Amino acid sequence: MYLSIGRGDVKEEREQINERAGKVLNHIIQHYVSTGQPVGSTTLARASNLQVSSATVRNVMSDLEELGLIHSPHTSAGRVPTSAGYRIYINQLLHVQPLQCKQSNEIELALQRYDDPKKLLTNASQILSRLTSFAGVVSMPDSEFSHFKQIEFMRLKKGRVLAILVTEDGMVENKVLHLDQEYSDAELVRASNYFNDAYARRSMFEVRQDLLKKMEQDSTEMQGAMQTAVEMAQGLLNDGEDEVVVSGRSNLFNLPDFSETEQLKGVLDTFHTKRVLLDLVSKSLNGEGISIYIGEESGHEALEACSVIAMPYEKEGQRVGVLGVIGPTRMAYEQVVSVVDVTSRLLSSALSD
Repeated sequence: MYLSIGRGDVKEEREQINERAGKVLNHIIQHYVSTGQPVGSTTLARASNLQVSSATVRNVMSDLEELGLIHSPHTSAGRVPTSAGYRIYINQLLHVQPLQCKQSNEIELALQRYDDPKKLLTNASQILSRLTSFAGVVSMPDSEFSHFKQIEFMRLKKGRVLAILVTEDGMVENKVLHLDQEYSDAELVRASNYFNDAYARRSMFEVRQDLLKKMEQDSTEMQGAMQTAVEMAQGLLNDGEDEVVVSGRSNLFNLPDFSETEQLKGVLDTFHTKRVLLDLVSKSLNGEGISIYIGEESGHEALEACSVIAMPYEKEGQRVGVLGVIGPTRMAYEQVVSVVDVTSRLLSSALSD
């Protein structure tokens, strides 16, 4: 299987290592991913097919350590890969494994056609999490590609209004708005009619831009229906948190890689605010093939102990969003990459159909 994989930022002098060093690094990573334990030269020489002495392995490991590709935890004489080591592995040594038929069928079953595309995206996030045991992330389609169809407002209790937004491609979004004043049913109907008359069939991007302009106007110049509609828009456009679906946060609690409470808290806070995720989505949407960010390559301190594997998905040949997996840097990249790739392709097919 050939995949285009983003390389991240690696210093030029680290771009190439010789064949023997590559084999040793590969065995170190495979051992560490499967066991979670540092590996020494003797264990490595016995357990691998390197066909060289422990002394030779020790010399190669010393060279790898000087290059910053492996290091020794203070509690062990063995070695574990660094973020730079994982990057070399991905760039030079990674062989993506084809997905098993059982897993492919499971993804295809989860992404059967639904009238509501949001259900498809939620299922994609959940299947990514289930097959990798990490966190699955899927961004909502880029608003530039969705078109407004209609909106309805329903009055609830105590200053709350339920907004039901429908786009031309069948996406339905429900959101409870907390407003500063009470509105009658008649006022809400007029506000709905204003939205539906003014923005029918316009792209959601245009709708958002126009509403943001109106929110800056002097409210005294607006008609009653428009003024009510603009206040509703403030509730709809306030944060953008609904733009990313995250599944499997709890999976990370069970990983020894996140044994430090503060480290895990930083990752979970990232999932909660979603601003970091939106930034990674925007980077990956324009990338070639699969993007892999290891540790600090994400550009966000909270994710320095994580790797992010992301890939765009399409609708009718147009890239409209990104899906992926967030987990520890110690992961079986050759398997996770395959899961992300197949999920992206099947989701693209389901959305286009």
